[in-house]
Amino acid sequence: MLPQEAIRAKRDGQALDAATINELVAGISDGRLSDAQVGALAMAIFLNDMNATETVALTEAIRDSGDVLDWSALDLPGPVIDKHSTGGVGDVVSLILGPWIAACGGHVPMISGRGLGHTGGTLDKLESIPGYSVSPDTATFRQLVKEVGVAIIGQTADLAPADKRLYAVRDVTATVESLPLIVSSILGKKLACGLDGLVMDVKVGSGAFMPTEEASRQLATTIAEVASRAGTSTTAVLTDMSQPLAPCAGNALEVREALAVLSGERRTGRLLEVTRHLAIEMLMAGGLAQDQASAEQRLERALSSGEAAERFGRMVAGLGGPTDFVSAPDQYLPAAPVILPVLAPRSGYLRAMDTRALGMTVVELGGGRRSPDDAIDHAVGLADIAELGTRLEAGQPLATLHARRQDDAERAERQLLDAIELGEAAASPTLIHDTIRREAP
Repeated sequence: MLPQEAIRAKRDGQALDAATINELVAGISDGRLSDAQVGALAMAIFLNDMNATETVALTEAIRDSGDVLDWSALDLPGPVIDKHSTGGVGDVVSLILGPWIAACGGHVPMISGRGLGHTGGTLDKLESIPGYSVSPDTATFRQLVKEVGVAIIGQTADLAPADKRLYAVRDVTATVESLPLIVSSILGKKLACGLDGLVMDVKVGSGAFMPTEEASRQLATTIAEVASRAGTSTTAVLTDMSQPLAPCAGNALEVREALAVLSGERRTGRLLEVTRHLAIEMLMAGGLAQDQASAEQRLERALSSGEAAERFGRMVAGLGGPTDFVSAPDQYLPAAPVILPVLAPRSGYLRAMDTRALGMTVVELGGGRRSPDDAIDHAVGLADIAELGTRLEAGQPLATLHARRQDDAERAERQLLDAIELGEAAASPTLIHDTIRREAP
């Protein structure tokens, strides 16, 4: 079928067969489809949706548009498993989870991204560490996955190239918010990593990618079902993003928080609880634990023994960072020159916060990008953020701003105060909403 005829068919609401979808995706990859045709196809999918069979075919075609990693030649002693998040504010789970799973016998080839909109990017956080390379050669990446058990890097040019072009066109044609396009974009990259199991962290709340809990649940269910039908057993976990996950937001600040968890300095909190829940699901998905109790025991040993922190340190050193980073992070992580406590304007319980607005506050401080070419200020952000449900007295700090300049801090202070709501007694939100498991056939 000619590309224009396939686009016409989808425009008219018809389902496309796998062969046609494969041809279209191949044309996206090799340039046979013009940008106008890619945009028209994306809009046709956006307006008319895709059924489950089409979405699976699109996901598999994107996965197969470039290299699909094969780990069999390395004779790995454990399963290849990974996690992906829809993103949020203060979500530094990846930096803890990857080394923690590696310390339990898993192998985690984690392909991560940069900040998008109000959400922080894992790669931006890691680049707070001097020398850390998010784009190593393939041999280094594979060696680290084998010997250390984890490597967190960026997408290579040969991994799901069709997705890079399709996403770039979607971004400028108002077709980002399409469920089949979202699912195939996420899974095309992840499944190209040759995984034995995948765990998805789908956020719910004011800082989530999807606008409502219902939409987040639909995304989680679709991801689990499409990935399993494409051959990878997948678990999707719905977790809260009605407030920052960590008590901080900002690149270097979040790296410090990740180290506090890995080192055992921070033994409680929402970040640790979500990370542990995802880690349990990963261990069970990879066959490294038979049930929740045995997974918890294995994770506790890896954390309390220091092995999880040691794996993080080896990954950092293996990707060009300091060899003593874990033991001396403050020698390397940048610090902001202006630190401003934000005080509660009156007494009351912290009832709600606009998490997206908090994320955008970090962006405006310089901790994120307004345009793709912007440089990141890794030192700035928010710290010591009070949790929802906390009782605050007037004048008590509800967060601390880390800024480059005093006027930046004062502007961010106003934005932060506008983003929170104080009132009468308030309950803390549910942290883990649901877990959806789907086995590959």
